[in-house]
Amino acid sequence: MEKLDLRKEYQQLYQPSARQPAIVDVPAFNFLMADGANEPGVLPGDSPTFQEATQALYGLSYTLKFMSKLRKESPRDYTVMTLEGLWWIEQGEFDIRQPGNWKWTLMILQPAHITVQMVQEGLAQLRKKNPSPGLERLRFESFHEGLCVQMMHIGPYATEPATVDKLQACMTENGLRDRVGLGGKHHEIYLSDPRRSDPHRLKTVLRHPVERPRP
Repeated sequence: MEKLDLRKEYQQLYQPSARQPAIVDVPAFNFLMADGANEPGVLPGDSPTFQEATQALYGLSYTLKFMSKLRKESPRDYTVMTLEGLWWIEQGEFDIRQPGNWKWTLMILQPAHITVQMVQEGLAQLRKKNPSPGLERLRFESFHEGLCVQMMHIGPYATEPATVDKLQACMTENGLRDRVGLGGKHHEIYLSDPRRSDPHRLKTVLRHPVERPRP
């Protein structure tokens, strides 16, 4: 059975350069998603809500993988994709240097053959085995990001602002406007597990939606 690996298929989007930003056009993908917000004074990694959502997303993603692999008609195996996060604030200007009141959407990309019915069946299985508040946060929908500037960030999350500065310099050079704070959201793709990796070797794709201002 051939194994689908979307990370390799979309290498341009999930393995960008760490040396310089790139302009990409991100097509619509289907994601499992969960929404939440930072609790006051609590970092996302220490947030119970964040952890519940992460566990639920991975739990359902692996359930869908095994359902796909074991189905009688057209079985397909694939690699479960990594966790991604959209970050924003409801009021004011989003500033990567000032976390605290951020809202988030955590998500994991799903292959095109995963259907709403499969997601509903997978959720039903998980609720019977191990019901949790995180499962009730999940939804399945398409997300089309469109024109973006992105770059690989290597290092601790606290040093991300320097990479965001490079993204914004690329935007200025190419006559693009950052849409974060204008309906767009700061996007992080977590290629490393912070619980097991050296903070200075963490790999995180940083992506901002952009637009070309009208004359």
